[in-house]
Amino acid sequence: MGYHTFDASRADKLEEAGRRYRFVSAEELLWALSPSPADTVADLGSGTGFFTDDVAPNAGTVYAVDVQEEMHEYYREKGVPENVDLVTSDVSDLPFEDDGVDAAFSTMTYHEFASDDALAEIRRVLAPGGRFVVVDWAATGSGEDGPPVDERYSADEAADALRDAGFAIEHRAVRPETFLLIATLE
Repeated sequence: MGYHTFDASRADKLEEAGRRYRFVSAEELLWALSPSPADTVADLGSGTGFFTDDVAPNAGTVYAVDVQEEMHEYYREKGVPENVDLVTSDVSDLPFEDDGVDAAFSTMTYHEFASDDALAEIRRVLAPGGRFVVVDWAATGSGEDGPPVDERYSADEAADALRDAGFAIEHRAVRPETFLLIATLE
């Protein structure tokens, strides 16, 4: 089951590019996601839209999904790209049509929503052949950045959960503090 969400009163920390890109760069995220200009993409746990802004110029529509309306308020003040729709929702209850999303990604938020219900919901909304990219804090990390180590998952735990939900793991990378998984619908 997922853990607590990021404190919205500290949202400005989510805009620190030097810190954020240290754990996953825009280029790596775009490589993993491989969006096309016509794709509908969902950023699950979008927060302030930091990574949403990197994906938006490369996709048709991007849903910035966050459970905290305060994060959307921050994003609105910052400026939301025209092709981004803000969606206040829990990942386990997404307001999208079946097969209505071409790709989805989660940057440093998988640990917040990880559950069988959330993964089933992601599977439901992804189109056949859809891609789900997870970059998250690794349970093997030091805990100096991100959530406490006991609130993290290992790459193996996340990959097993995705496989159990019907995804195939196409790519797996483990770094000192994070892991990256590229999963596709089987």
